[in-house]
Amino acid sequence: MLGNVRDFQRDKLGFVQGMARRYGDVVRYRMANMTWYQVNHPEGVKRILQDNNRNYGKGSLTSGALGLVLGQGLSTSEGGLWLRQRRLMQPVFHRKSVDAFGEMMVKDTETMIERWQASPDTTVDVAAEMSRLTQGVVTGALFGANVGEEAGVIEETITTLMTEVAYRFEVPLYPPLSVPTPRNRRTRAALETLDRAVYRIIEERRRAEPGDDLLSLLMETRDEDTGEAMSDKQLRDEVITLFVAGHETTATALAWTFYLLATHPEAEKRLRIELDEVLGPDGRTPTVEDLPKLPYGRMVVEEAMRLYPPAWITNRQALSEDVILGYRIPAGAFVMTLPYVLHRHPNFWERPEEFDPERFSPERSAARPRYAYFPFGGGPRQCIGRGMALVETHLILSTVLRRCRMRLATQRPIEPLALATLRPSGGLPMKIEAAR
Repeated sequence: MLGNVRDFQRDKLGFVQGMARRYGDVVRYRMANMTWYQVNHPEGVKRILQDNNRNYGKGSLTSGALGLVLGQGLSTSEGGLWLRQRRLMQPVFHRKSVDAFGEMMVKDTETMIERWQASPDTTVDVAAEMSRLTQGVVTGALFGANVGEEAGVIEETITTLMTEVAYRFEVPLYPPLSVPTPRNRRTRAALETLDRAVYRIIEERRRAEPGDDLLSLLMETRDEDTGEAMSDKQLRDEVITLFVAGHETTATALAWTFYLLATHPEAEKRLRIELDEVLGPDGRTPTVEDLPKLPYGRMVVEEAMRLYPPAWITNRQALSEDVILGYRIPAGAFVMTLPYVLHRHPNFWERPEEFDPERFSPERSAARPRYAYFPFGGGPRQCIGRGMALVETHLILSTVLRRCRMRLATQRPIEPLALATLRPSGGLPMKIEAAR
């Protein structure tokens, strides 16, 4: 009755990689009452995300799980509503808006470093520290400085609810939220708490003078055709969507980047040399304007997201019958694209398990198929916050390395844990030393 559910739950990453190795470009298997098609070739991913993207909606699986938390935000909405919201939000993520938050990112990172240096002999969980840091960054970017206790409530409830989302992806037959199971009652209580906090902030912000935070920018946007602004419900859904996307994925990318540098000292040394050449040996704080002059740091980030893509799996549902790489995909089928699998595909990556930032030099990248690497998705629905995420990750990495050396404080292997994102299982304990 369960099909491959137990195999998938037992070892998600091993299962999907094994399917690709054993069966090739397109694999079909059953998960309880659903038939899944796993697509393991860049041309197949391109068909789904770009060339025939209108035939592949988010589907009932994503809507049912993520929709619990995100509502009809940009990640879960479809059709005309999605197009309207995308157009409304695009100017908010203009490069000038993204760059404006750089100073805040650096300031929050330096505050974290000062806290570390106040207790120099302690071991810190860098995965948890990156989560705490990016929570602060996304809270400041979304709401500005003065949101009081509501920010903490939002952080706590979203963390609880995203754990629930991961569970519902694993157990697709779990009763809907209307069934009063103990789990569903806890979920509904968390949703009510989250909504009260977000709607209170929206109400207060509407009464205040416009600011330069993302919520204020979203409130000021207007539909080009109708002149309408977003409703409170639309603002709520987009705020939570941006909070989730801007916190968890960036924190995970940073944690894996520091892990890989700690285990590859030659790459860390080269990155420090680049920072010294651009910022000077006296330790000037990096700025957004410095990032284009730090190409190796950008390659390090991209290689970390190749090996450990935070969004390791995405799924779509076919609206009509289609053909992918010669295989028939029936209407209603769930179709999976897996950055984790494609990023390790031996046909497109030489020595795919090795950490090699030079893969992302312009020369080597030019010869690679577009969808051999897609940590932010692709096509019209590519992550709208891609630019901000890359700026934040690169800037935080550069700021930390200017002042700190990070060394693993455990002998146990650091393994990826595939939940909603690809986290380091058991955390990432590290010792923090002064850079010089």
